[in-house]
Amino acid sequence: MATAASAARAKSAAKEQIFEWEGKDKNGKLVRGEIRAGGEAVVNASLRRQGILVTKVKKRRTSGGRSIKQKDIAIFTRQLATMMKAGVPLLQAFDIVARGASNPRMTKLLTDIRSDVETGTSLSAAFRKHPMYFDALYCNLIEAGEAGGILEALLERLAIYQEKTMALKQKIKSALMYPVAVIVVAFIVLTVIMIFVIPAFKEVFRSFGADLPAPTLFVIALSEFFVSWWWVIFGLIFGGTYFFLQSWKRSEKMQMVMDRLLLRLPIFGTLIEKSVIARWTRTLATMFAAGVPLVEALDSVGGASGNAVYARATEQIQKDVSTGSALTTSMTATSVFPTMVLQMSAIGEESGSLDHMLGKAAEFYEEEVDDMVKGLSSLMEPFIIVILGVLIGGIVVSMYLPIFKLGAVV
Repeated sequence: MATAASAARAKSAAKEQIFEWEGKDKNGKLVRGEIRAGGEAVVNASLRRQGILVTKVKKRRTSGGRSIKQKDIAIFTRQLATMMKAGVPLLQAFDIVARGASNPRMTKLLTDIRSDVETGTSLSAAFRKHPMYFDALYCNLIEAGEAGGILEALLERLAIYQEKTMALKQKIKSALMYPVAVIVVAFIVLTVIMIFVIPAFKEVFRSFGADLPAPTLFVIALSEFFVSWWWVIFGLIFGGTYFFLQSWKRSEKMQMVMDRLLLRLPIFGTLIEKSVIARWTRTLATMFAAGVPLVEALDSVGGASGNAVYARATEQIQKDVSTGSALTTSMTATSVFPTMVLQMSAIGEESGSLDHMLGKAAEFYEEEVDDMVKGLSSLMEPFIIVILGVLIGGIVVSMYLPIFKLGAVV
């Protein structure tokens, strides 16, 4: 009987949706609001019992909208942590966040999770049903919070972790955005010059009846090749980029090769390495402080680092730690961690404050990334201007050399 009753409640909760309504109260004043119910008839009956004359009822749209981003999950985590710290019940907190979400897909996601929790599913189990948005690290921390009765504190810690991780990624993107944007614009400008400008100069030079300088002949030949085979060039560039990114995304060997190559890049390699170490130490510090056992915490750390080299190193560390090795000894054996991180880890193990020391290391490397991004922004601008000046200026000079030569003869 109990099983049948719980199944009926689950089915009813799953069918419930959010309805927006308008009406007039007993004093004739216009009122509006939202209610969760199984249908419009239920909404009308519930509001009539409250003495409200309903004039309009419509189901809240939960389809369409943009895709759910990491930023949406971070905002939801911060809002949920704030409301639970304020003493708002969990289901009511989900209702408030869902109503405030501007993205219909996010509203539907939170409504589904709320329905699962309402029918007796644990919060961590409800999150695990949506692995696209809540990774193992997120679910493990929520599970640890539920088990220890400190869900509010761990939600707060998780919100801080997500905000710091997003800020770090944004800094890396801002460092790379400027050179990428300039390269794209330069490619478009060079394409326009090759297809439209140089052929016009070629027709003018044909009427000279004189030998053209070697740089001019080279640029004209390059333009003719570009005009004849532009479709092949664009096909190779865009097709090659697409297949390269897909293979990087799907092939573990490709990920390992590219991530190892990225770490060896001049200037940018150091920036990427520091950001990876910052994420690695921040993740492990957050998991360990939440009371998650070290071996289990390392399950989520490698993937959170965002680099295949460190993910594989983390797998080896996990194997060594599970057989009784110290964390610092295992980290040293991988040869991918700087001396400072190893020393901080050793001090943390000896003093019993590993989470605190790893958190300090994460803060240090996050500041290092911030300083490097500021330095790169000022360094890249003159460097890119010089390269573009040589490319475009070289083409322009090559096109004007015959005119200068003709002027000298006259």
